[in-house]
Amino acid sequence: MKKTILFLLFSPFLFISCKNKKGLPDVSNIKVDISLQRFDRDFFSIDSNDVLPGLTKLHRQYPQLTNIFLNNILGLDSASTLPGVKRFLHLNQSIDSAASAIFQNTDALKKDFQKAFQFVKYYFPEYKIPTIVAVVGPIDALAQLNNGYTPDFLGTDFLGISLQFYLGKNSGIYNESFFVENVAPQYRSRRFSKEYIIADAMMLLVDDLFPDKSSGMPLVEQMIEKGKQWYLLDKFLPTTPDSIKTGYTQQQLDWCNENEGLIWSELIKNEDLNSLNPTVIQNYIGEGPFTQGFSPEYSPGNIGSWIGWQIIKKFVSKTTSMNPEEIMKTSARKILEEAKYKPR
Repeated sequence: MKKTILFLLFSPFLFISCKNKKGLPDVSNIKVDISLQRFDRDFFSIDSNDVLPGLTKLHRQYPQLTNIFLNNILGLDSASTLPGVKRFLHLNQSIDSAASAIFQNTDALKKDFQKAFQFVKYYFPEYKIPTIVAVVGPIDALAQLNNGYTPDFLGTDFLGISLQFYLGKNSGIYNESFFVENVAPQYRSRRFSKEYIIADAMMLLVDDLFPDKSSGMPLVEQMIEKGKQWYLLDKFLPTTPDSIKTGYTQQQLDWCNENEGLIWSELIKNEDLNSLNPTVIQNYIGEGPFTQGFSPEYSPGNIGSWIGWQIIKKFVSKTTSMNPEEIMKTSARKILEEAKYKPR
């Protein structure tokens, strides 16, 4: 683990292996020990009328995470810590209660993490498995990643899962006007359900292993670099639906699959693939309800990343001897030239 992701606060408050019959690596014998800790429960068990003893105990249990949670997530300094924690506990009891009800039992979540990390260890045996830690932080804070925003965050030896962003797409708080306008519009918050936790977490690991350094590259190279990350995510989650991994609705995904040739032909006809124009690039690789220039009803936002993924698949089909690490380290321009991507 190489980094801790800082938070954007909107409010001051807050490899030799046999293959199975599906063609997947057999990871059943790869030993992975998953520890899932409930920082959320320990934090909200603090007596709001006597905060200091509870915080002292929390520091002993989670020495690194407690400082990150207080300073980076709650945005508190030493002078404001005690009143800030008291205020946060009072204001967020209902959110904690909702998270506690949904995540009363995390056995299934641990099992899903175990399977995902078995694939991670298959491809990258030296990767250190982090401790999974559940938190409930401010409802108006998301962690910033190179690709956009994520509910989760990495420390040097832990992976934080922010349960307040997995209460289910119909949670009333996600539909409040402040949340929609300042935190996450509904095309994004529809993914704030527990079935997205593993994919969100594994995307953090992808970026930890191979940080996205495509900023400033031409449009097509940025598309391919984003496609690389989806390719590796697919390796870690080979049985997870593509709609979960991409964040597209199933209808949007079906439309992309049915119109791949049309999407590519319209893209090369209407845009300079080597464009450095930030507005053009944002249209194709930025999040949105749809991609301008395509069907507002059926197209997803971020369609360029999907095309980049298809280019990677084409490249991989022609270079079967390369392993994922080699593919991730191959330049986008080389991939484009050798893939000879021409969908119909």
